[in-house]
Amino acid sequence: MLYKFLSNSRALLPVLFCATFLISFFSLKYLMNLLPRDQGRELAVNGELSKGKPRGAGIIMMTVFVLCAALMIPFNAEMAINMVLIYAAMLTGFFDDAAKKPWGELKKGLLDLVITAGVTANFMYHNKPILIIYDGEFNMNPVVFGILCMILVWTSINVTNCCDGVDGECAMLTMSTIVLFIMHGLPSNVKLVSDIMLMVLMAYLWFNCSPSKMLMGDAGSRALGVFLAIISLQSNDPFLFIIFASMIIIDGGLGLLKLSVRRFLKVKNFMENIRTPIHDHWRKKLGMSDTEVVIKFTLLQTAAGLVVLYLL
Repeated sequence: MLYKFLSNSRALLPVLFCATFLISFFSLKYLMNLLPRDQGRELAVNGELSKGKPRGAGIIMMTVFVLCAALMIPFNAEMAINMVLIYAAMLTGFFDDAAKKPWGELKKGLLDLVITAGVTANFMYHNKPILIIYDGEFNMNPVVFGILCMILVWTSINVTNCCDGVDGECAMLTMSTIVLFIMHGLPSNVKLVSDIMLMVLMAYLWFNCSPSKMLMGDAGSRALGVFLAIISLQSNDPFLFIIFASMIIIDGGLGLLKLSVRRFLKVKNFMENIRTPIHDHWRKKLGMSDTEVVIKFTLLQTAAGLVVLYLL
């Protein structure tokens, strides 16, 4: 690993950051035309503007992320398995994006379950079932802890996926969440991996800020959801995900809530005056531009996180 050669040098972080950003930037720039093209989203606000753009850039982003992390960060077994699971989540999203006929909900749900179970089992095998809330440390029943972990991972995958509908939104909100967790405190190797992910997202945003030149697709958003769940668990205070990813949860979660209530409880008029995902409501009902939505969502989420960090 390059880490061994750089570990005694103050140049480690600048080299790490610059190399990751540049590799990500040029990989996206020169490989984007190899990606499948977006077919447009009929029911989404401004969905027609996405038609023809390279879609599935997540496969480039996550390949660069995993390779750079493997070269530059000291891996242990837990980290290596997590990388495999992040990449697996990316592949499920990429093949769904590239398919002529989108995968059904059952198939995607089963794949989500496998990845969720993998992340949960990997964390519980390498860590004790301890939950930290504010200043309190609680030893939990492993079964209860495992169920809570699975809820966190599944939720993170799906709400992050749902918030990927506005140029720059998913990447910006993910970056905000990562920075807040870094400020709160992460193990050193997890922090370095998080720094690498930030560099990859910055390079992607160069091409994805409104108006975008490419889209990460499910390949990117699903993998980012897994990554956010992993760093939430590694923080030992996973409930902070509710605050640090608050706008991701609101944007994507309300859509999932609306769909679930209408489908399973048969309440057909539930939230009928609220368009979901919420970013579509802000654009369609409130008349905001894509840039306004991204900036305001990011400001709200970051402000909420900073307040909680101050209280802690």
